[in-house]
Amino acid sequence: MKELFRGELVRFTFEEPDVRAKAEVRWQRDTEFVRLADSDPSQLSSEKKIKEWFDKQAEDGPRPERYSFSVRTLDEDKHIGFLGLWVDLIHSEAWVGLAIGEREFWSKGYGSNMMKLCLQYVFLELGLERLSLGLHEYNPRALRSYEKCGFRLEGRTRKDVMREGRRTDTLWMGILREEWLQLKTRWDALAMR
Repeated sequence: MKELFRGELVRFTFEEPDVRAKAEVRWQRDTEFVRLADSDPSQLSSEKKIKEWFDKQAEDGPRPERYSFSVRTLDEDKHIGFLGLWVDLIHSEAWVGLAIGEREFWSKGYGSNMMKLCLQYVFLELGLERLSLGLHEYNPRALRSYEKCGFRLEGRTRKDVMREGRRTDTLWMGILREEWLQLKTRWDALAMR
């Protein structure tokens, strides 16, 4: 098995709350980032409040139903984003949310590499059977990335989100362990060439 927290372009880390807060407050001010990453109305928060929230999360300690990672590039060791997993052990599945806050790393394979690393973690380390996610229909870049990683469109919730004065759909996608194992075999064979 490859390294658990290291992909081809990125690695998963745990950042101290002050480091995460500095990045998050900057990313929150990028309206395009917020529009793509969240369906809640945009809000601003202070670095102090965000740090307090991260401090509380760190204080509560790890929980078996929640996994959170910061993401850094391998070449520059730059903190570019985050990834979170919400695990349902009863049904052996998880939901994933991820985002890249640093625009210069958009559309360059970093998101796909984050997801491939996540899939490895979910299916090999956690031993789950399914990974699911939701995304806005107006985010075709994310849709292509998820499809490249093996996710399949499983449904949509029609006109459930109000963004920029118009209603839009949420897309729901998933990948099963056996689907990922087949893809992984192909990816590994390509990497050996």
